[in-house]
Amino acid sequence: MATVYELAAFLLFALVTVGSSLGVVLVRDVWHSALLLGAALLSVAVHYVMLQAEFLAAMQILVYVGGVLILITFAVMLTRTETEPDEPEVSRT
Repeated sequence: MATVYELAAFLLFALVTVGSSLGVVLVRDVWHSALLLGAALLSVAVHYVMLQAEFLAAMQILVYVGGVLILITFAVMLTRTETEPDEPEVSRT
């Protein structure tokens, strides 16, 4: 039977998973979306540990967080363009 601490930990990480997953979809900045994806993937790994599936948790961290998220981070960093402030136009009269 689950203890109160296990139930509280499950509810906490369930809220983290759902909140960060919603943030991935709703946030407009790609960099913040990638960070929220990392939080969602890590919290899913915590759920695997709670289910006593340590191998799946390790594969979740190694493959998804370690591999896919790093590739997404590199893609965001390499394709991001810096927006320069608009320079005032000089009138030629």
